[in-house]
Amino acid sequence: MNETRPGMRIGAHGAVIFAESFVHSEQFAGLFREGMALVEETASYLDGRGREESRLLSKQAALGYATESMRLTTRLMQLASWLLLQRAVGEGELSRMQAERDKARITLKDMQPPSSTETVAHLPQGLLALISRSLRIQERICHLDRQIAQNLAGEKTPASFPENPVNEQIAKLRLALFGADE
Repeated sequence: MNETRPGMRIGAHGAVIFAESFVHSEQFAGLFREGMALVEETASYLDGRGREESRLLSKQAALGYATESMRLTTRLMQLASWLLLQRAVGEGELSRMQAERDKARITLKDMQPPSSTETVAHLPQGLLALISRSLRIQERICHLDRQIAQNLAGEKTPASFPENPVNEQIAKLRLALFGADE
């Protein structure tokens, strides 16, 4: 594996290793800030205005509020864990393999069925806005996680990379210039 600039690694077939490059990118830094800010904003809402709003709800709506706020906090803790793992890799605190092992304990997908439309209709707008934002971040993180996993799987099995005509020509030149010893 070659390194071309800090954080950018090139695999055996000349492909940029997304998993390694991503954690050093400005996109990751922005996603990290956005995710952590949402965690803080949610905690503040649930401890303040959300608590006040939930007291005004009917018993049925209050049950829906409790359920959805628990789902929201669980989702955000899982997303924050993923973000922190990726940052630890980027800062050299964990290897990619250690992070992948630790990531096995993180659930990025919500397994619970969504609440009924009727329940959601009675929830405060503040909670609904936080849920919506958390779902958008979850979708982005799930997409990035799939990309990282695909990239790691591809790096482990180089034969799965599509042939690159430029790399083929470089290999032929190396063979011609240096022989089979390289």
